Amino acid sequence: MGSFSIWHWLVVLAIVVLLFGTKKLKNLGSDLGHAIKGFKDAVKEGEQSQPQQITQAKTEAGASQQAQPNKDQQAS
Repeated sequence: MGSFSIWHWLVVLAIVVLLFGTKKLKNLGSDLGHAIKGFKDAVKEGEQSQPQQITQAKTEAGASQQAQPNKDQQAS
């Protein structure tokens, strides 16, 4: 009783097609596909830029430490 047979799913599919129409369902699928593609591209872009940002931050941190001498050295 807990699972549906293939006939139940076919009836549900037929009702959905009748309610929304095939054009609207096609547009919905297309929009969903574009959204997923955009998300994947953004994730790839983030992964590629992240190592560059880390390298840049380390370089800037090293430059600021060289520009400011240690307080211990100034006190001596």
